[in-house]
Amino acid sequence: MYARRRRVYFLLMGGCLFLFVSAWAFVRLWSVEAAVALCVVAMVIPPVAAVVANRRGPDDRWWDDPSGDPQSDEWWDELDGKPRRRGDAEP
Repeated sequence: MYARRRRVYFLLMGGCLFLFVSAWAFVRLWSVEAAVALCVVAMVIPPVAAVVANRRGPDDRWWDDPSGDPQSDEWWDELDGKPRRRGDAEP
């Protein structure tokens, strides 16, 4: 899951750099308005890339560490379908 989000992030940021560099390297020679439009599009991409990179999937937990409350942790593990932890006594 993390690798896919990272790949999409780098693709979006690479596209952003490509738009920005191409706008002022050779598009401006034909049309300054088109170069400005490409820069506006490139300006919108980084926030979208950050949202995509930080989005959690439906199977991801909202936190990684146990809360410290054994009853709550057992309940969440049961909901997540995780096996019981070692050292937990049977009730």
